[in-house]
Amino acid sequence: MPIEEERKALARGLRRRDPELLDELIGRYQYRLFRYLVYICSNRETAEDLFQETWVRVLDRGHQYDGRSKFETWLFSIARHLVIDLHRRKRPQSLEALTEAEENPIQVPAGGASALDLAAARESEAGLLESLNRLPAILREVLLLRFQEDLKLEEIAVVLAVPMGTVKSRLYRGLEQLRELIEGAKP
Repeated sequence: MPIEEERKALARGLRRRDPELLDELIGRYQYRLFRYLVYICSNRETAEDLFQETWVRVLDRGHQYDGRSKFETWLFSIARHLVIDLHRRKRPQSLEALTEAEENPIQVPAGGASALDLAAARESEAGLLESLNRLPAILREVLLLRFQEDLKLEEIAVVLAVPMGTVKSRLYRGLEQLRELIEGAKP
């Protein structure tokens, strides 16, 4: 089935509130969505709450998905808006003002064949995560959407609701600051 037809079928299913379709979508996107929320929130419990709320919104607002863009772009936009709404309720600021990670640092499991590989990967990963958490939220988010979620720059612009030039400059600044943080952490 061509991609355009698949998206239109998805849009029709969401308008019908098809529970089997929702189960399929959750199965397909749950890991990526949850990972994105954990990185953005820097708090697992908050990410779990927002994860559930995102899927409730997908069900409630499925009629708004028209099939012209990728479903994942629409899904990440919903999740992002929920994060912003949460932080506005906590304190009147936008996601851009969230520059410090919360108390619970992100823990992402590392893979490796041996104990030595696992230890080296965790040490390297911990340094990267620490540096990533020190970036301003608006830069960290663009890096996560581009390199972790593998979204195209155009899709990131849709998710963030900003011009393409803004996405490019945030990506460049984020990479530069991340490089500086990593190089500064080396002995």
